[in-house]
Amino acid sequence: IKGVEDRKVASEVFDKATLLSLYDLANKGFIDLLFGVIKSGKESSVFLGKKGNKNFAVKIHRVGTGDYRAMLKYIDGDHRFKGIKRGHRSLVYTWVKKEFKNLTQAHEAGVHVPKPIAVEHNVLVMEFIGENGVSAPLLREARLRSPRRVYELLLTSVKKLYRKAKLVHGDLSEYNVMILKDKPVLFDVSQAVSGQHPMADQFLRRDLENLSKYFKRLNVDVLPTEEAYRMVKGDVKG
Repeated sequence: IKGVEDRKVASEVFDKATLLSLYDLANKGFIDLLFGVIKSGKESSVFLGKKGNKNFAVKIHRVGTGDYRAMLKYIDGDHRFKGIKRGHRSLVYTWVKKEFKNLTQAHEAGVHVPKPIAVEHNVLVMEFIGENGVSAPLLREARLRSPRRVYELLLTSVKKLYRKAKLVHGDLSEYNVMILKDKPVLFDVSQAVSGQHPMADQFLRRDLENLSKYFKRLNVDVLPTEEAYRMVKGDVKG
């Protein structure tokens, strides 16, 4: 572990169990080194990891913090995760495993997301989205050559995620999309739910409303939410 100068982040993230998980991932050949923080939030931090000359994103979920009731809202009702233990550590491990599984399903369906590499308890290794060790900008930060084109690509991603990966993102906004070479990349999919989840339709409408609100501010002629919803579901052509 190098370059992690923020002692507060280091003390919150690198507990004994997390260090053991990192050692296991290193011993299995997934990463050699862990560098500074790419992004840090209340519940997790993302670090730049390396294996030789290749960069990876290493997302570490804090076990001692987080809104566990909010996690349960996205886990309960998901047929892929039945009979889980309700302790904090077990919930966090399930949450990270859920993100790995969601990324796998999305990537295999052809949705542009970070390719998942490995998971070990509360540590997730995935493709690094960026160039030369610099993370790609968020949608809200990026200068878009064609906002209309990015909006259309995002609608296509939401449709592909729903129809092929059988998932709904559930928290899609300008904060959970990166722009790489003028194309959107969806990330932060830990909360994504199966299309069979009892709240899947509600989450899907919210995702589409969030996209509409953002791109309206960029003067894009967006689809009405219900029309976009029917297009994603396959009730109309598009």
